[in-house]
Amino acid sequence: MNAMNNEHVTLSLGPASGQRPIVVRGPADMAELLPYFLGFYPDDSIVAVGLQGPDLHQGGVIRADLPVSPAEWPAAAEETAALLVALSERHGGRPLQVLLYLCQDPATAHTPPPMERLRPLADDLRAAFGRRGVAVKESLCVSNDRWWSFLCRRQGCCDPAGNPVRRGPDPGPAAAAATVAGLVPRGSRKAIVGALSPIGPPDDEPQREALVRTEPLAGGVSREKGLELLEQAFAEFAAGARELDEERTARLLFALRDRLVRDRGVEYVRPDELAPAERLWRFLARRAVPPYDGCAVAPLTLLAWASWVAGDMATARVVLGHVLRLSPDYLLAELLYESMNDGMTPGALLAAVEAQRRRREDRAATAPSGPEPESEPEPGPGLGPGGEAGRPGSGQAPGGGRRRRRGGRRRGGTTAVVPADRGPGDPGNPSGPSVPGEPGPQRSGPGPVSLLPASGCGPVTGARPARGVRLGRAGACASAAFRSGTGLHRCRTGRQAARGARRAH
Repeated sequence: MNAMNNEHVTLSLGPASGQRPIVVRGPADMAELLPYFLGFYPDDSIVAVGLQGPDLHQGGVIRADLPVSPAEWPAAAEETAALLVALSERHGGRPLQVLLYLCQDPATAHTPPPMERLRPLADDLRAAFGRRGVAVKESLCVSNDRWWSFLCRRQGCCDPAGNPVRRGPDPGPAAAAATVAGLVPRGSRKAIVGALSPIGPPDDEPQREALVRTEPLAGGVSREKGLELLEQAFAEFAAGARELDEERTARLLFALRDRLVRDRGVEYVRPDELAPAERLWRFLARRAVPPYDGCAVAPLTLLAWASWVAGDMATARVVLGHVLRLSPDYLLAELLYESMNDGMTPGALLAAVEAQRRRREDRAATAPSGPEPESEPEPGPGLGPGGEAGRPGSGQAPGGGRRRRRGGRRRGGTTAVVPADRGPGDPGNPSGPSVPGEPGPQRSGPGPVSLLPASGCGPVTGARPARGVRLGRAGACASAAFRSGTGLHRCRTGRQAARGARRAH
C-alpha cells in the first residue's frame, strides 16, 4: 500500500486561499494538488512540502532545480532537506514529516518514464530527511500527467505505466476545493519563462543594431535624461502604447542599469499603473536580444515586483528565479525573491515605496524652478555608506531632519549612467537594492524556493549548474533591517561572505 492510502493530511495552500484547509486523502490528491502548492506547473524540479504539528498541517514548501547529472543528486538532496528544515524552523518549528515530488517529463514521446531513473534521487532525499529526523510520508514521481509512488514496494500494487493525475474531465475533490479557494495555476514554469524570451527574426536584427549603436554612448547619458526617457515611455504605455522604436528601447535598456533610474520604475505600482508597467517591462525584457541578454535583468526584476504587488506570486517567483539565472548577484532580485520565500507580503515594501514617491513629488511641486535633479544617494535612516537602501534625494538626515547636500544645491548638472562593471560596493552599482528601509515586512506563511543559477548585463554565456540552495538569508536580513533600521547594506556584506563560502567549495 502507498504510504498515504489510509491517512488524511490537512493542508493550507497559503494566503491566496485565505488559509482555508484542504484535505489530502492520498497520493492521487497529492499529485493533483502539486501546481496549487506553487501556483504553476513545475518541470525538472524537486518539490518538498513540510508537515508540522500533530495534525500534520502544511509548513514550508520549496522547489529546487532537478540536477541533470546523477553525481549531483546526493548534494542536492542534502541541500533540499537542510533548506526545508531551516525554512520551517523560522515559521514555527521543525517539520515532522515531508511530502516529496520529483517532476520530469520525458524528452520524447518514446522515452521511458523517468520513475526508475530518478529512484536513486528519491532514496537520497529520503535518507537526507531521515538524518534530520524528518520522515518521508509520501514520495511521488510526476511525469507527463501521470504519477508513481517511490514508497509503494508491494508487487502488483501499482500500474507500471503510472496513474493519471486526473481521472476524468472534472478536478478531484482536493483540486476543486483549491479552485474554490481562488487558487489557479498559471501554466508551467517553462511556459512563463518562454513568454519572456528575446524576440527572434526578423525584428531582432534592427533592435540588435540599435543596441550596438547606443552602447558606446550610454556612459555619457545623464541620469536626468535616463529618468526623463523612462517617464516618457511609461506615460505612453499608460496611454495605451505597446511598443517603442528601437533607438529609444536601446537607450532605455542601458539607462535602467543605473540604480536610481531603475528605482523610479519600482514606483510604478499604483493600481492604475500596474497593467501598463507590466506591459512596458515585458516589452523591454524581450528586446534585450543577444548578445545583450543581460540587459533584461532590470526590466524582468521590475516585472516580478509589479506581478507580486498585483497578487501574481507565481509569475513573480518564476521571473525572479530566471533573473538569478541571468545575474546571480543582482541584489534587488535576491532580496525580493528571498523575501517572498520567507513568507512576506509586499505591503510594507509597497508603503515604503509610496512614501518615497510622495516625498519626491512634494519636493517637485514646491521647487521654485521645475523638478530638482537627482543627486547621489547619501546615508540616511536604513542606509549604509553606499546608499544601499536606495532612497534617492529623500532629504532626510540620520536624525530625521533635513540633510545638507554635498557641494550645495546642484542645478542642471549631469551624472553619468554607471557602467555595468562597477564594483558591488559602489553607490551606483546597478545591483544595489531599491527597497527603502521603512516598516517591517508582513508575513503570510512560507513559500517555495527555486534553485535557478547564472550572468550580468553583457552576453549570457549559458546557465551555470545549481551549486547551492538559497537559504533565505537575504529575506531574513531584510526583515531584520526593516524592523531595526540598521540598513540593508549589511545584507550585502553577509551575502558576499555567503557567496564566497559557496564558491570556495
